[in-house]
Amino acid sequence: MHKTTKLLTGLAAGVTLSSATAAYADCGEVSITEMNWASSQIITEVSKFLMEQGYGCAIEKVPSATTTSVASLAENGEPDIVTELWLNSTGDVYRQLEAEGKVSRLTDVFDPGGIEGWWIPSYLAESNPELTTIEGVLANPELVGARFNNCPDGWGCRIVNDNLVNALGLRESMEIFDHGSGETLATSIAAAYENQEPWFGYYWAPTAVLGKYPLTKVKIGDVDANIHLANQNKDNPDPGVSDFPPAPVLTVATAALTEREPEIAQLMSNVSFDISILNSLLAWQDENGASAEEAAVHFLTNNSDIWSQWINDSAREKLAALIN
Repeated sequence: MHKTTKLLTGLAAGVTLSSATAAYADCGEVSITEMNWASSQIITEVSKFLMEQGYGCAIEKVPSATTTSVASLAENGEPDIVTELWLNSTGDVYRQLEAEGKVSRLTDVFDPGGIEGWWIPSYLAESNPELTTIEGVLANPELVGARFNNCPDGWGCRIVNDNLVNALGLRESMEIFDHGSGETLATSIAAAYENQEPWFGYYWAPTAVLGKYPLTKVKIGDVDANIHLANQNKDNPDPGVSDFPPAPVLTVATAALTEREPEIAQLMSNVSFDISILNSLLAWQDENGASAEEAAVHFLTNNSDIWSQWINDSAREKLAALIN
């Protein structure tokens, strides 16, 4: 953490000097979302640094969230770039903007996408490999503590989980514990790990929790897009069994940005994070009480083999002096 803080100070000084001398000659002003959750904030800080120092852009960060960013795109054609847009949460508004040619998807910002599912601690999977399928869990409920840790009420995953619980007859085998908040759900995993106890329930990635506590996904069944869609309806009269498909999570840009700054559009089309790396980065941030900017510097200073493939030759030369 001390090393990263020192590097952050040095890089900040480099930003000031570079900005003053380059006067953003290579690139104009670019606005980018700063969403109200950790992973998106880190992605924005990494992207901001690359655009400023590699391409000479003047970056404006726009505090936002999923629905507000899409509404702003529809009403104002701004901001230029939206990072970590969870497509399943945008309704038809984003798809309409895309159909009208006002915005375009640059990349899937996560590889393989946003991850949801039912999990057990990896130490439990190693000692009881039969628990890595839902059939094995149903046959041995005592090995997972005879409890399913469910999402809080009001979360989209709660509706899907409740439908899956009914379709699988899970209540016949174990207690369904509905958590009151995301904090208690995360705490239950931490407590299980601390005592090396059984745990079974829902979680998602990218998150610090999956970076700190290795979990193994339980195979619920094959992915059936129609069943999964129907299971998102709380009044589904006939819930079925489908695993959670990876959620499409995008970086998108306005048509105006793509036309005005094609090199920036190309850069942002390359910025994609392996979900396991982002989980680890979020865990590092949490353990060190670091800011999003500090986490971005930690990523940049330890993963040049990744981000150096995102940028063009000119930017690579500029950034080599600051990072290496």
